Amino acid sequence: MTPVGDPDISTRSDVSVELVKSSASDSDVLFAARVSTLGEQSLDELQKDPERSKGLINYLMRDRHGSPFEHNSMTFFISAPIFVFREFMRHRVGWSYNEESGRYRELDPVFYVPGADRKLVQEGRPGKYVFVEGSPQQHELVRSVLDDSYQQAYTAYQKLLAEGVAREVARSVLPVGLFSSMYATCNARSLMHFLGLRTQHEQAKVPSFPQREIEMVGEKMEAEWAKLMPLTYAAFNANGRVAP
Repeated sequence: MTPVGDPDISTRSDVSVELVKSSASDSDVLFAARVSTLGEQSLDELQKDPERSKGLINYLMRDRHGSPFEHNSMTFFISAPIFVFREFMRHRVGWSYNEESGRYRELDPVFYVPGADRKLVQEGRPGKYVFVEGSPQQHELVRSVLDDSYQQAYTAYQKLLAEGVAREVARSVLPVGLFSSMYATCNARSLMHFLGLRTQHEQAKVPSFPQREIEMVGEKMEAEWAKLMPLTYAAFNANGRVAP
């Protein structure tokens, strides 16, 4: 048996999102919408400036003609705590996922600790609660308890691996605050549905109450999408951030 000491662990309070590939533009919405009246002539939209047809995009969004917003694709590489991914994967229609596997690789000791700006205290009952700032003592307590817990858990994980226990069994001791990574592929319609539920925004018609950590992921994805499809993004906001 090889003795296992206290491993070095690292903590993060952020998440990362990278747009690794995309085929997404406002023209994709227009040619898909116009095939109903123009047939093969709708392909001409790919060569035209979509700015002249932003009224059509707004109409489609406003009246919830959703299918033209599906003819595009975006693939993101996301690093976030496991508990974020478990919420994320509740979104199934229009999404594809591949996540790193604790069965096939030894998981790195990187864990999530809330940043100083993360609200810690929940007030009110379910459906009517709000989060408020925690005290400096509460923030220090959270960091200290999480650090100790993560250190214990990863030490136990390393001990099991050193004894020859399979990775898929040893990973059972690891907490959901462990960072994982995945590829997530979606279209604009599925992303809009995600953003409507997982972000708060002053232009949203329907209130949403996302956990802050998944909202952080959503905000970064939204920023990338806004650059790819600015007219569609503007129509989404102008019509209350409700997915068509």
